[in-house]
Amino acid sequence: MDKAFFFQQGNDQQVFCHLCAHGCRIKEGKTGICGVRKNVGGILYPLTYGRIISGHVDPIEKKPFFHICPGSLAYSIATVGCNFQCLNCQNYQISQFPGTGQPVPGKDTTPEEVVENTIRSGCASIAYTYTEPTVFFEFSYDTARLAKDRGLYNLYVTNGFMTSEAAVHLSAVLDGANIDLKSFSDGFYRKVCKARLAPVLNTIRLLKKHGVWVEVTTLIIPGMNDSEDELRQIAGFIKATDPGIPWHVSAFYPTYKMMDAPPTPPESLMRARDIGLDSGLRYVYTGNVKVADAENTFCYKCGQAVVKRSRYTVLSNRLKNGCCPDCGTAIDGIWDRS
Repeated sequence: MDKAFFFQQGNDQQVFCHLCAHGCRIKEGKTGICGVRKNVGGILYPLTYGRIISGHVDPIEKKPFFHICPGSLAYSIATVGCNFQCLNCQNYQISQFPGTGQPVPGKDTTPEEVVENTIRSGCASIAYTYTEPTVFFEFSYDTARLAKDRGLYNLYVTNGFMTSEAAVHLSAVLDGANIDLKSFSDGFYRKVCKARLAPVLNTIRLLKKHGVWVEVTTLIIPGMNDSEDELRQIAGFIKATDPGIPWHVSAFYPTYKMMDAPPTPPESLMRARDIGLDSGLRYVYTGNVKVADAENTFCYKCGQAVVKRSRYTVLSNRLKNGCCPDCGTAIDGIWDRS
């Protein structure tokens, strides 16, 4: 097993992990918060390398990416583990698996095999998703380098809680990142995710600055992050970074350790969407619930629908070389690799 990226050796065989913003100090024989990066003899090793727990073909819209190659397929992979401990995690069985103390499960897979499976499946991209791809950084990076050489897109679906060093390194092989901006409250991040807000904001800015296509997703949880003030803060941050960043506002459903919160009503999503558009964002979408026209992409200049969708299915795509066919405005996104 090759050693991990982004760590520093300390005294008494301790190591300091610089992959994510937790900055774990890890003693000999122990792992960091993610549970999948272990100190063995003063060297940090990724226990997840090549241990694929899930590999599926998904519509790219399901990730969700609405502004990269609409209607295409993404080969989605994951390992166990996460650097968050979200109370409402939908994939807690695999994200929190390292906490069971059992050996890391998964099918031994090489980066070459992932790329070949992607091509064989007719997919245009590889999505590193389901759990947090930062914790299987080495495998995702090696796979992404090969994928890029074969003309495939590389997509991270991430909580964004990585260091600046890791984000810049990743940007060399990454085409797109959908980053969860779970709240604009550091208190929410500390209570619900056992993390912090500032590193997530930094990653959004940094990946955008380094040429990665960024989309942002916020899961709207009633009574926790759905106030008008907070939604305006999120929208304002996105606009200040780039008004062309799509914002996905998605419905929450009770799960895991957050069974007492009610599901998000559709009208709350529409209110969040209106706030985003009113704040100057060009593209705001609803998710996890059917709302008429709220999945469609509209030209921000003339208002005409250029891509129509329904539950991860593209019904029509009128874009002409990435531009609105009615007024000629360039629509933000990656529509064609050429």
